[in-house]
Amino acid sequence: MLEMSLISGGCFCTSLAAVFLANWSIGQEQAPVGTAAGTAVATAPAVTKSNMWSLSATAFGYFVPGDRDYVQPTFTADRSWLHLEARYNYENLETGSAWLGCNFHWGDKLFFEATPMVGGIFGDTTGLALGYKLSVTWLRLELYSEGEYLQDLGDSVNNFFYNWSELTVSPVNWLRLGVAEQRTIAYRTERDVQRGFLVGFSYKNVSLTACVFNPDASRPILVLGAGVQF
Repeated sequence: MLEMSLISGGCFCTSLAAVFLANWSIGQEQAPVGTAAGTAVATAPAVTKSNMWSLSATAFGYFVPGDRDYVQPTFTADRSWLHLEARYNYENLETGSAWLGCNFHWGDKLFFEATPMVGGIFGDTTGLALGYKLSVTWLRLELYSEGEYLQDLGDSVNNFFYNWSELTVSPVNWLRLGVAEQRTIAYRTERDVQRGFLVGFSYKNVSLTACVFNPDASRPILVLGAGVQF
């Protein structure tokens, strides 16, 4: 399981922007950033022309022992550098969020994709957030992470850093195996960070993912997801 450093959204975006401006360009042909947890169903990246939209829809079912089971849908739209995203039940239950971001990518054998984002949160939780999506791919290995720092407008005590991260290997193109982690307050357990195993399958533009968090617990958490890209 990956251990992710809890960094503030502001510091992340500032340092990331400095690297991009110094070294990389925006608006080239690019592959949309993969998805995880809130968006963890990842399909193989497909390079799209700058005048074409790339759309995706994912839904995750969370089966949480001793707590409420729920579905977490996410929708994304990408065109060149522009990234748009909508989520529900991600930051909290009965809570939605809308996001605007910029897509960057660079590299060949060692390939990087990154999307810094800003978002508005509404529903049971109301606030503003700075977020990111980041993936690093080398041969058949991929490190993926997405996170956000939420500033709760109702009570600063509820400020929180969310994170989903995974490290996977693809022995064949249609299969992913690896480990994953999630830090969330959409459900409550004794463990601040949920850790476990992941397996994913893909066929053309459709993918399925299953995660088992806290596998050593008497009642693990099961997350099942499905996604499609257009």
